[in-house]
Amino acid sequence: MEGQLLDQFLGALRGLPEVQAELSPPLQSDAPDRKYDARVDLWVGGKAVTLLIEVKKALYPRDVRQALWQFQEFARRWPQSAEGRLTVSFLVAQSISPGAKDLLRNERVGYYDSGGSLFLPADNIYVYVDRPPPKTLSKSIRSLFSGRRAQVLHRLLIRHGEWFGVKEIAEQARVSPATASQVLTKLERFDWVVSRGQGPTKERHLREPGALLDAWAKQLAVMRPLAMQRYFVPSVRAEGLAQKFAEVCAAYKAEYAITHELAGQRYAPFLSTVSQVRCRLMPGAAANYSLGALHAHIVDQGANLAVIEVESSGELLFRELVDGTWLASPIQVYLDLMRSEGRAREMAKHVRQERIGF
Repeated sequence: MEGQLLDQFLGALRGLPEVQAELSPPLQSDAPDRKYDARVDLWVGGKAVTLLIEVKKALYPRDVRQALWQFQEFARRWPQSAEGRLTVSFLVAQSISPGAKDLLRNERVGYYDSGGSLFLPADNIYVYVDRPPPKTLSKSIRSLFSGRRAQVLHRLLIRHGEWFGVKEIAEQARVSPATASQVLTKLERFDWVVSRGQGPTKERHLREPGALLDAWAKQLAVMRPLAMQRYFVPSVRAEGLAQKFAEVCAAYKAEYAITHELAGQRYAPFLSTVSQVRCRLMPGAAANYSLGALHAHIVDQGANLAVIEVESSGELLFRELVDGTWLASPIQVYLDLMRSEGRAREMAKHVRQERIGF
């Protein structure tokens, strides 16, 4: 991997105008104890600089913070190469998370990833190429915000002010301790979670709930929209429909949670009227009986009831009973509104400000 990344990096440098790049032998034995994986001598428009390169498989904000401290120490002790050229610490990785890239640019530390993104700020030399992250990173991040892992994130955001252990959060999110541990480890690398203690008594705390929620909404925006089955229920308005829907679901023991605009309106009034009820519903006989009791029939246009079939009860976690109706959690309502159309995104921001608070 290291050799392939360096070859790719050299190719990217040589493809730039007025740039020459050569892979050189490592620094000699009189260099400080700090060793680098590779050295590249670079000429850009007649200006020369030596890149001292660390090669990593993946970089997240926590990894970058550690590297920055090491680089600062090296720069203090070794400002020039043996030939008197300016030296610059540089990171090459298979994947670099968006947050890690932002941190590196803010600190003016160069980087390159296998997706082709390149940042090089050094002594009157500035190169910045921004490309989509490599598929491996995109897939890894996307998986964090889906399935059972998303249930862990949901629990963290709902009770973001608490310290917790792995076993505790696994039970509350209805996942295995292994899944909870994997998610928390990933979040620590993003620098969103901090820890205290060791071993079985180790606890964690979500210190950046806003950053986590922003990242979740951003991921959902590029994922496939949720499939909805649209129905028309005769002779009833949205508010009355929500109450009637709650009553029949209670009678047939169907698991559901009202979401989108109607739930947002209950949590933080914003719209003058709501014309449609959207809900998450556990499929099965109970759901079918409930829809039948409403005399709901499938339509292409003019729907006043939209149903999102959930795959497991975990997708209904942390719902709240408000005036006899189960509403999806404010976090879930916010995320659903952010994926919706019309004024839904404005309402999402209102719910976040008035009810979520971060």
